[in-house]
Amino acid sequence: MSESPPESAAPAAPSDAPIEGVILAAGKGKRIRPFSERYPKPLLPLLDRPLMVWQIEAMRDLGVREITIVIGHLGHRVVQELGDGSQFGVHLRYVEQDQMLGIAHAVGQLEPHLTRPFLLFLGDIFFETENLGSMLELFERPGVDAVLAVKVESDPAAIRRNFTVDLDEAGMVRRVIEKPRHPRTNLKGCGLYLFDPAIFDSIRHTPRTALRDEYELTDAIQIFIEDGYGVIPAPVVQRDLNLSEPSDLLDLNLHVLEREGHRFFVAPDAKVDPSARLERTVVMAGAVVAAGAHLTECLVLAGERVPAGEHRRVVFASGQVVACD
Repeated sequence: MSESPPESAAPAAPSDAPIEGVILAAGKGKRIRPFSERYPKPLLPLLDRPLMVWQIEAMRDLGVREITIVIGHLGHRVVQELGDGSQFGVHLRYVEQDQMLGIAHAVGQLEPHLTRPFLLFLGDIFFETENLGSMLELFERPGVDAVLAVKVESDPAAIRRNFTVDLDEAGMVRRVIEKPRHPRTNLKGCGLYLFDPAIFDSIRHTPRTALRDEYELTDAIQIFIEDGYGVIPAPVVQRDLNLSEPSDLLDLNLHVLEREGHRFFVAPDAKVDPSARLERTVVMAGAVVAAGAHLTECLVLAGERVPAGEHRRVVFASGQVVACD
């Protein structure tokens, strides 16, 4: 009833990639409590490894070996978990965001550390992409200084919760519109970007928003465009799942469980009584499932204990049972 995690990657070789990688992992995740009391959101588990590791592996597969992680809330946990990155075949370094002043502010902290173009992931989003490498190909075109990953979205409500782009006749981004009331295109921004370092100058000139008193990355991108830089969309995202609410963590694990073709997942060192029944359930490392327990669409985080009885669509976390109906 167990499945072993994949073997560690080979040690990182010196990188000759033309770009670097960045993952933003500083947010507090207030809406996803109690999970965020123990984990930064990007460290929340997705089957056998943290969400952030899936992003690291995606960048590594593109040839990106130098990755900077912006940390804040429980940042020491990120460093402890990921170390120098050698176990994943990359080199990791860490930059701390000491004030939570928005995504553009987090990216701005990187200016002293980055000299090459960089691929940026928001660390609390799980991406399924098709031909992610096409972002690099688009970036190499003359006149292109940034690439925004987008999803062709059929649900206008999903676009209204994120941002969209307005394109000119040449297919370049003319406007970036945050949370549009009436989306004019079906392209949804997805929290995945490729930037020339010139974006840092636009970030320095980005004002705080009146509504949230933060520095918005979409505002910085609009300034970047108005300063004459070329920005192009890349419809590479097939699915993006944001960890915002407790139920998101459960649904994301169940989605990947199904995608990987498993009926359930049990970490090698978890203990599940032979009489327990698991249906579409994920049990993390060190967890204990008692005799007589019947779990359906459940997630048991590391070290948690599950008593006997029927359990459906709940997450066991921090000694609590969190309903996800």
